[in-house]
Amino acid sequence: MEALLLISMISFLIVISICVISHEGGHYLSARWRKVLIHEFSFGMGPSVWSRQKGETLWSLRAFPIGGFVRLEGEDASGDEPRPEGYDPSRSLSAKKPWERLLVLASGASVNLLLAWLLTAALLAGHGVMDLERPLVGKIMEGTPAFSAGIQQGDIISSINGRVLNKWSDIREAIQDKNTANDRFHITVERGRNKLELDIDIPADPAHGGRLLGVQPGRITYPIHTALQKSLGYSWNMGMEILKGLWMVLTRKVQSDVVGPVGIAVMAGDALKQGIWSFIAFLGVINLHLGLLNLLPFPALDGGRIIFIIAEMATGKKIPEKWEAMIHYGGFIILISLIILVTGKDIIRLFIK
Repeated sequence: MEALLLISMISFLIVISICVISHEGGHYLSARWRKVLIHEFSFGMGPSVWSRQKGETLWSLRAFPIGGFVRLEGEDASGDEPRPEGYDPSRSLSAKKPWERLLVLASGASVNLLLAWLLTAALLAGHGVMDLERPLVGKIMEGTPAFSAGIQQGDIISSINGRVLNKWSDIREAIQDKNTANDRFHITVERGRNKLELDIDIPADPAHGGRLLGVQPGRITYPIHTALQKSLGYSWNMGMEILKGLWMVLTRKVQSDVVGPVGIAVMAGDALKQGIWSFIAFLGVINLHLGLLNLLPFPALDGGRIIFIIAEMATGKKIPEKWEAMIHYGGFIILISLIILVTGKDIIRLFIK
């Protein structure tokens, strides 16, 4: 139990560190590029446990590793930050042009989305994905008809009962055919240049809802340039599914158990135990979620701040900073309350298990 807890904690720290530092690093680099004064770069929330002043910026580590922030001059309406000698008012974020402020705010989520794309490309190139376009056999499940018949990894199941197979889903459709009179199937297998004709009994398995041959799809990897192209499609499709799922939850068409830091720690630990590639896939998905959620038009999120800038660009009038700060403060209180609520549910769920 202690070892599993340690793995979950280490996995969580790795995931949250990469996600947060890359996100805040995007804000930091874009702010430096546009010459905005950066007061602090912090990893974690709550009281500071370590800090070091380097030039104009305070680098700090805080008690609770559940986030981070880059505090910029002119980001809110307080105006009470200590400023360096010879401070130039043009270095305030609020003094920058709308497109510059939009760039600084959008850069954090953009880095998360970029990282998700690169991690997905690494997965496609290094580990691959299940090949569902061909009836190519990957792993064989022990104790199944396929195992007993001697089907091997790398075989291609070309036909079942005379039905030609073109893609992986054709295998399931063929063995689940209700018109089949008995449980014996004539299966043609291509192994290299050889063709094997096998008669295999595949009885119905109630535990799996029907007949189970016992084969899993093979994997396909791509050259890096192809992986980079395909990962765009994978990331786009998954992103659309994330937004669609969120919309269905908000409109109460479906119910969903949202997880917080504790839930993410458990899932990160499970992913790491399954292997480095499962962990990389999980890290890519988390970065995709973080990037998309931060762009949602909700107060206190980057997307909420971006909406104010877009409104300013459309109308030519800037919303008073104090009003905007109050709106974002209210959104921040709501977000913190949700995090506390979700974390409480995660802990209860953990102990119920």
